[in-house]
Amino acid sequence: MNLKYGSTSFQLDLPPGRLGGTIEPAMAPAVTSPEEIIARALDTCQELARFSPGEKVVIVTSDITRYTGSELYLPQLVERLNRQGIPDRDIQILIALGIHRAQTEHEHRKILGPLYGRIAVTDHNCDDPAGLVFLGRTSGGIEVSINRRAVEADRLILTGVIGFHYFAGFGGGRKAVLPGIASRQACMSSHFAVLNPHPGSGKNPLATTGSLEGNPVHQAMLEACAMAEPDLLFNTVLSLDKRIIAAYAGHWREAHDEGCRFYRERFSYPLRRKADMVIVSCGGHPKDINLIQAHKSMEYASQALAEGGVMILLAECRDGFGHDTFFNWFRHKRLDEFESALRSHYEINGQTAFSMLMKAQRFRIILVSSFTAHQVEAMGMLPASSLEQALAMAEELLPADWQALVMPEGGSVLPVVMD
Repeated sequence: MNLKYGSTSFQLDLPPGRLGGTIEPAMAPAVTSPEEIIARALDTCQELARFSPGEKVVIVTSDITRYTGSELYLPQLVERLNRQGIPDRDIQILIALGIHRAQTEHEHRKILGPLYGRIAVTDHNCDDPAGLVFLGRTSGGIEVSINRRAVEADRLILTGVIGFHYFAGFGGGRKAVLPGIASRQACMSSHFAVLNPHPGSGKNPLATTGSLEGNPVHQAMLEACAMAEPDLLFNTVLSLDKRIIAAYAGHWREAHDEGCRFYRERFSYPLRRKADMVIVSCGGHPKDINLIQAHKSMEYASQALAEGGVMILLAECRDGFGHDTFFNWFRHKRLDEFESALRSHYEINGQTAFSMLMKAQRFRIILVSSFTAHQVEAMGMLPASSLEQALAMAEELLPADWQALVMPEGGSVLPVVMD
């Protein structure tokens, strides 16, 4: 079996009887084109029929860091609006940057596809007070301010892609509003909800991958989205090769819930029991471009690993950590000290680092990467230069009767232990 690493791969050869299974999503071959999938979703969407001539429409879509298939669905969506008597000049596309940087012209072209130069496009700015409107407070006390264009539009359409999210449960849906087009303060506060309210009480166990019920981060996003009163949601589901395999259009909450159910069925893997060792590849470049991206695969793999077990993570990380401040957080070696620092000066990168250190202390993680041994050890993990070396190290840490699970696309499938 070949496991991808950056632009290359490692050959995995386990001794006979040691492989307990390969964790992969249950994907059927695509039989319908992406264009047909989009058209069917829009053709059955009753919400579109309520749009009228003279109305100003804002369509929110994701930035370049999150591929959604926008260059395929935005033209069809605009065509439907034109059919309703809404001309191009009354339609704007708003890029949901959250706290990310502004997009380049080239990135706008990629996002809009054939609509570039035809439909007006604007980047959200989370730090522009004049461009934000205060809508209210969530039950958890988050002050929700969002983009003025979205508030002042007659009709608001949210678009995006559904996938697992390691503490919001799922991406897509309500995330187009918070954090997508919200103020920096609201973005940070919604992510802070991942921690339990009381200092020293750690991360909320319900703020986890693939779980919406009782999830405090999801709840905050839902409440903020309801304040924005979207008129329509359009979300896609993508295959591992970024092809649209499903699309959902309709009420912003109902359509998202339906898409999450579909995604959970296709991209979860049932397990009878957890393994002594999990060998996980992020899926190669660009999925392992930096450590923040690779954390997703680490998080999912941890769901299949017995307490105290060994994880081998293949993540080249040619671009390093993914953010200038990320590695600095590992000056905190104790979780209670780390949590206290995070509560006093919250950063999203710090939250990811905290989650990584929690796993490094629960399991023994062997990281095959381009980092120095010192850097890997400072993060509480064990460095290895190859899969072969990592396996030799793992054998010294495993019980005599060990078995391993393998995840060739670690960030795309969630292991779920069946009761």
